[in-house]
Order: sequence, then structure tokens, then C-alpha cells
Amino acid sequence: MIAEKTRQHIKGYLEGFLQRMVEEKLESGFDPKELRPPRQESPSGNLKPFHESLLPDGLLSITEFERSFSTKLGTTFEEVARLIASDNHRYAERGRRVEGFISLKAIKRIEEIVSEIGSGGMHSRYRTFVKEILGLTGDGEQVERTSIADLYIKKEDNTELYIEIKSPKPNKGQCLEATGRLLQIHGITYKQYPKVEAYFASAYNPWGIAKSTYSHSFSINYMDLKNEVLIGKEFWELVGGAGTYEEVL
Repeated sequence: MIAEKTRQHIKGYLEGFLQRMVEEKLESGFDPKELRPPRQESPSGNLKPFHESLLPDGLLSITEFERSFSTKLGTTFEEVARLIASDNHRYAERGRRVEGFISLKAIKRIEEIVSEIGSGGMHSRYRTFVKEILGLTGDGEQVERTSIADLYIKKEDNTELYIEIKSPKPNKGQCLEATGRLLQIHGITYKQYPKVEAYFASAYNPWGIAKSTYSHSFSINYMDLKNEVLIGKEFWELVGGAGTYEEVL
């Protein structure tokens, strides 16, 4: 459940986010009914001469606004999740730096694992890989490494959650890189295992509410959906308990 004070904090935060985006668009001085003036070049690489010759500026601006909105919305997921987690757990933090030592053997094995997954898929092996890295971390020469978790939560039983919050439609490279980062977090924090969990999370499921409807091929092939990935409702319920997803919406 979301406390009333936190609910109002989230509401104000999201209203401010939307207001800033709208004001930024209005200040650009576009005319929604007129065609966009022809441009000879675009420093940002978004020149679309045929679109601009046929569609009014307002319609083009809506499309651009939605794209920008979707990109920036990701940061609001992190902050809303932090606010809710702060009410329901011992501690919560965004952008948590995970620093420590990990063996060269573990680093090499993580690289091999990522390569293996890229060639043959994940096949529900995330927990097996985690235990393998834990077994190598204290062995041999150690080097210092740093990882960043988008959201860190310490639960009442001192279990630590490190969560990377990203798009629900990552490409193959993003899936592989995320698994490498999560395994490195386990390697750095190996002394706290099993009270450490590292996840890849998305704030919503584009295919429905139930995780069983999730159908993104890259995630299915190159990540362990059951043990590594939190999608939509299950992510929000881990953060704030049953019913949190519906409350956030």
C-alpha cells in the first residue's frame, strides 16, 4: 500500500514532470495548424522533408513529444519506486554505487557466460551462473570494480535488492550487458549472499498484466524471465506489496 503522504508526494512529482515537458514544448513556438517551415539541415538528425511537406506542425510535434515523453518517463519510474520502497522497507536509494573487489577468475567467467548466452541463449540458468560467480569471487587475484544499480532496497530482514530498471523491450546487446552487470554485482557483494538479489526490471508489460503474456523475444531468449527479470506488476509488488501496481496507475 502507498501511504497518503507518499501518494501526494508522487502526485506532485509527476505533475511537475508533465508541466515541465509541456512548457518546454509551448516555448518552442510551434503553430499546430501550419506546415513546418522547410529546413535545409538538422543538427539532431531528425530531418523528415516529406513528412514536413504533408503533415501539419501540430501532428509532427505530438509524435516528437510522445517519443521524448517515453524516454524521460523512465526516470520517473525510478523515483516513484524509491518513494514507495522507502515506506515499505528499511531503506531505498536511486543510483546506488556497488563498489568492491572481485577476482579476475570471476570477471573472466562473467565474460564467458555473456558470450555463451549470446550464442546459445539463457535457458533458465541465471541462479546457476550466480552461484558459479560466487564460488570464484574469493579465489586468486582481486581487482576493484564498480557497478550502478538504478534502485537499491534494503528489506527489514536485511536482504539487499539491486535493481536495474529499463525498457520492457531491450535489444539483444542490452540483455547480455544487463546480465553481465547483475553477475558483477553478485560478485562484488558475495560476502552478503544469500541476502543479496539482483534483478532486471521493467515498470510495465506491453502485452498485458500477467507475466505469462510477456512476449519480447530478446528477453525470452537471452534472459531468465523467472529468476532474473521483474515485469510490471510483480516489480511494483516487490517494491510496495500487493496492490501497488494498481495504486500507482
